[in-house]
Amino acid sequence: MPERRAAHPGLYPASGEHPPLLGQRCAGCGHVAFPPNPYGCESCGAEPDALESRELAGAGELAAFATVHLHMGKGIEAPFTVGVVVLDDGPAVRATLTCPTDEGLRIGDRVQSVLVSQGSDDDGNETVELRFAPLGASDGGAS
Repeated sequence: MPERRAAHPGLYPASGEHPPLLGQRCAGCGHVAFPPNPYGCESCGAEPDALESRELAGAGELAAFATVHLHMGKGIEAPFTVGVVVLDDGPAVRATLTCPTDEGLRIGDRVQSVLVSQGSDDDGNETVELRFAPLGASDGGAS
């Protein structure tokens, strides 16, 4: 039976309406980080065993954005918009937004995580990618 799989396993689950990001919290200094790393705390230098896995809410505030109009890579068609999202749980992340252009976007807009289908593999498993949509937007299926 086909399954739903994350395009980037270990960074977010492949299910949920607004999935969390899988980050870390340092038991020593409390610093919250994303993406997780195996090296230790990027803030205080604590050893890797001081890092605790932590789910970070897939919601935050848009701090910056830009629309890409020319892109030769695979997987996404231009135009598309990338943004810096300051998560409610702390760290800032760069992510693709569900809006193809930045029309109507404003610094400070609330955004939430959504899963967007990226097609299926040879076994029929759906691959999903985490993106951010303006709060209240219903275009989670946008490519």
